[in-house]
Formats: sequence, structure tokens, C-alpha cells
Amino acid sequence: MKYLHTYPAVTRLKLTTLTVLLMLCTVTASAQDGPQRYWSDTWRGWHFYEDPSPDVKDKPATSPKALTPAVPTLPPKAPELAAFERLQKAVEETRNIAIMQPTEANVRRYMELESQVVERASYFADVAQRVAWATPELDPTLQGRPVGAKALEVFEQQQLVDRSRSIADLGQDHVLFFFYRADCPYCHAFAPTLQAFQARHGIKVVAIGVDGGPMPGFPDARADNGIATTLKVTQVPAVFLAQPFTGKITPIGFGVLSEAQLLERIALVSTPQAEAMLPGSSRQIGRQSVYP
Repeated sequence: MKYLHTYPAVTRLKLTTLTVLLMLCTVTASAQDGPQRYWSDTWRGWHFYEDPSPDVKDKPATSPKALTPAVPTLPPKAPELAAFERLQKAVEETRNIAIMQPTEANVRRYMELESQVVERASYFADVAQRVAWATPELDPTLQGRPVGAKALEVFEQQQLVDRSRSIADLGQDHVLFFFYRADCPYCHAFAPTLQAFQARHGIKVVAIGVDGGPMPGFPDARADNGIATTLKVTQVPAVFLAQPFTGKITPIGFGVLSEAQLLERIALVSTPQAEAMLPGSSRQIGRQSVYP
């Protein structure tokens, strides 16, 4: 083009026209090859922003298959469990059929299946018993109260000694309140038991006459000064375990009790777990009001 001035005027015009046509062809070809631009469409006017065509949208980073959570594989069921479930289902179904249609055949079918279940349970009990005999820590007859007569006798004797010793220790700072009425025959029948209990186990018994009357065997019996009302004693004879230094009083029982019952109940309420087992059973009153 820098040598265009050397050609005649007509030739320069032709070359200029040819150059413009080549430029127009280049622009037209690029417009056809690529997406249609907004400046080539006069009917749309001037747009500041235009959404991209659908074919140029970003593809998802991951495929839908990758987002599907993996289903955990369950372990295979033991054949014994499957057999048990089949037997259980068969028994239930045959029982329901026999109930709805109690024909001889239906009832017989149910009873046969039930007999199989009982037989299996009996065999299981026999095996469990043999395992318990060979494993002392699994034998229920060796835990807690024994079953055999001779072992039970030894257990009760040992328990009596242990409880008597603990009540003797308890008697160092505790007493038993014995509420009675002079005209109560049950109170008179219960009084000798309390006398023997006091002598054998070393815990003092304080007799309190609700009506102020005497009680044979307790020459130092005291008249009620209102403590029976405070403890809500509505029935006699009544026995309470009291700790004078703290003012704590716990009911032991009402009515005529045996020596064994007194031992068991006193031992139970004097344990550290007693308050948790029987909340609110003990009463706290002033120390000056413990003794009438």
C-alpha cells in the first residue's frame, strides 16, 4: 500500500475498492463462524449486558452418579436367627388360625409347634444349669440368700450375728422409742420382746406412754410431752429409731413385731443407702425434744 501512489488514479481506486471488499468479507466470515453479536442486530439496539447462550454455560463439576450416597452393606444374618424367626412366625400364625377356626386339625398343628418350642426351651434350661454348676459366678444359688435348707440355716445365723453387732454399735448413740398405751393389750404383749431385744443387742429402749400410764418391765417409762403428735403416731405399739444428738428419728414399724423383724428393719434403715431408698421417711426435730 505504501507504493499505491505510483499507480494511475483508476488503478489506485480499484485497489482501494478491492481492499475494502476483502475487509468486509473477513468481518462477515467471522460473524458467521462465531455466535451472533448484539451489535450486528440493529433491531435489538444497544445492550449493556447480555446473557450468554445456553451452549456456553458451565457444566456441573461432578456427575449425578458421584452425588448418590453409598448404601451400607448389612452383615448376613446368622442362620440360627433366621430359623428362630421362621419358627416364631409359624407359631404365631398357626395360633391365630386355631383361634379364628378352632378345628381339630388347626389346634393340633398349633400344639405340635408349641411342643417343639417347649422342648427347645427345656433343653436350653438344662444347658444353662450345667453352665451355672461349672461357673460359680453365674450360679444364682450362690448369690445372696441361699436355697438349700442347711445353707439357709447357716446364712441366717451369720446374718443374725452381723446384724446384732451392727445394732450394738448403733446403740452407742441411738435409742429405740417405744410408744404405747396402758390399756393396749398388743403393747403389753410386745413389751417383753423389746425388753429381751434391749438386753441381747445392747440398744436402749425408751418407753413413752401416750396416755401417761405405766408399762410393766419399763419402770422408767415417760409420759408423752407432744412428741407422739410431732411424729404422727396414730397407732400403738410403735417403734422409732432415734439419734438424740442430731434429732433424727426414723420409723421402724407399728404393731407387734418379732425380734427378727426388728433386727432386719433396724439394719435396713441404718444403712447409708436408706435415705436414698426411702426419701422423707426420717424426721428431723430439735435435740431438746427428742427425750420426753
